[in-house]
Amino acid sequence: MRRLFPVTEETAAQAPAGSPEGETAGAHAAHGPGENREWSLAELAAAYAYPEPAPGAPRPWLRANMVSSLDGAAQHEGRSQPISSATDMRIFGTLRALADVVVVGAETVRQEGYRPARARAEFAGAREAAGQGPAPAIAVVSASLELDFTLPLFTSPLVPTLILTGAAAAPDRVAAAEKAGARVLIAGAGMGVEPARAVQALADLGHTRLLTEGGPRLLGQLIAAEVLDELCLTVSPTLTAGSAQRIAGGPSVAVPHRFELVSLLEEDGFLFGRYRRS
Repeated sequence: MRRLFPVTEETAAQAPAGSPEGETAGAHAAHGPGENREWSLAELAAAYAYPEPAPGAPRPWLRANMVSSLDGAAQHEGRSQPISSATDMRIFGTLRALADVVVVGAETVRQEGYRPARARAEFAGAREAAGQGPAPAIAVVSASLELDFTLPLFTSPLVPTLILTGAAAAPDRVAAAEKAGARVLIAGAGMGVEPARAVQALADLGHTRLLTEGGPRLLGQLIAAEVLDELCLTVSPTLTAGSAQRIAGGPSVAVPHRFELVSLLEEDGFLFGRYRRS
């Protein structure tokens, strides 16, 4: 993986020189004249570190991680895997390892066959030092709670799965979710979930390092509600045509939201960008 733009002077200075415990990156980085070597997981973690919290009550920080083809498709035949890569998945794993909770829409859970987040030995020490559990919780956004509660996401998570829903959710579905071991959080006055209330409900549980992996409908809602702080976007050197969704859907915003480029990495034609709200 080659660094095309510096992350920031502060973040770059944090990157450790050695490799993490036992695993090397499948990408290369240009760290100096004539130097091209593999990135360690520790360096990836430093490059994608959450901002340091301000003194006092930490403010939640919501980042999204998405992949898009060159012609704007977020999926191919309903799944993101065909336009992804091994390095994209390494960054995917790193972002999960940094997060307190992963927020995902119910349709994405169904389409992608979501499983519980797993503990990663390479990040165990860093998570413990940050006061985090062994793995992030998965928080599913669902108005209907029409979910398969026999899936491993609900039957065998390392930490209990969370469900964000509205106050008008069907009581029998709420009861079914809780019987399956999920924790139901009310984040809306009606059937749906209000993004700002969802972020606050997670923060109230101590989850301030938030990551969403979509899908497009959920990401569009988060953008429209102006609660998204950061976008980690992989641009895949692929063309799909067809009618696949973009990374964000739903109604357009009145004024486009401007984000600034924080870093840009490249490997085998894949671009890994990190953007923050201006």
